[in-house]
Amino acid sequence: MKFLDQAKIYLKSGDGGNGCCAFRREKFIEFGGPNGGNGGRGGDVIFEAVPNLNTLIDFRYQQHFKAERGHNGEGKDRFGRKGENLIIKVPVGTEIVADDGETVIKDMSTPYERFTIAKGGDGGYGNAMFKTSTNQAPRRADPGQPGEEMWVWLKLKMIADVGLVGFPNAGKSTFLSAVTSARPKIADYPFTTLHPNLGIAKIDDDEMLIADIPGLIEGAHDGIGLGDHFLRHVERCAVLMHLIDGTEEDVAARYKAIRKELKLYSPKLAGKKEIVVLNKIDALTEDEIEEKTKALQKACRKKPLLMSAVAHTGTTEILRKLLPFVEELRAERNAQPETTAFDDHDD
Repeated sequence: MKFLDQAKIYLKSGDGGNGCCAFRREKFIEFGGPNGGNGGRGGDVIFEAVPNLNTLIDFRYQQHFKAERGHNGEGKDRFGRKGENLIIKVPVGTEIVADDGETVIKDMSTPYERFTIAKGGDGGYGNAMFKTSTNQAPRRADPGQPGEEMWVWLKLKMIADVGLVGFPNAGKSTFLSAVTSARPKIADYPFTTLHPNLGIAKIDDDEMLIADIPGLIEGAHDGIGLGDHFLRHVERCAVLMHLIDGTEEDVAARYKAIRKELKLYSPKLAGKKEIVVLNKIDALTEDEIEEKTKALQKACRKKPLLMSAVAHTGTTEILRKLLPFVEELRAERNAQPETTAFDDHDD
């Protein structure tokens, strides 16, 4: 299945049904009077966040969504049926953004949360509603009200516990495959990862969701390489895991380049908690490890962790370092009041 994290769609709620103009006609009843019923209300357009989706690929093949129109009223005081609501299922973490591409209408961040974005039009009155003492045979019946329509953007932001960042070929995908059951593409050329990958790592009777995004390079904020728009998938993470390729000549410069891209993308993202990992130590001598560890420590002002993802060296220790950050964020989320799901009902 292909990965798609952005889509533009058209929404329209159902129009209201028309009211009916009818009169009671029965044998031996001379003045039956009006008995036209009201039209039914149009269906609403509702978004629902579901946890078993992780891509917006379905919206590539369908961009127009319309709720059912309300049914027309009928004679004998029969009201039209309400139009069926249209429920659109999106992955948890999807932002609904206005047509301008910037105004966030709703952030669907809670599983099974529902949000009514467009209400159906009201049904028109039948002529029975207009009967008065001075107008006992009205011939007026109103049409239904039109529903709401709009274009919106859907932008997916993954809800992961740990986000992997770094240059291409820093070993992010290798680490993901080493600690989870995920099998991302791994090769010895840059930009092997073209879309985010997810994996669940188990450690000490607990687990965490890890997101691997395409590598960043210097100038990504200007669209160089694959750009920096994939960084939105690590905005919700508890901690960033910054991988540095130990075989690079200047590991400090590599670290500073990625930090610059994070700050240019979002100061909030750059301020997230971070652990720095010097990867591929299996390809270095003891002296090289010591030299590059000191250089990296001076650049990031903290002692980097050492790891070889391909040899599974240091991976367990790193997962244990990440776990407290994940547990802290989970505790904060659990302390927040839960969002009540929308219940469908007829007005």
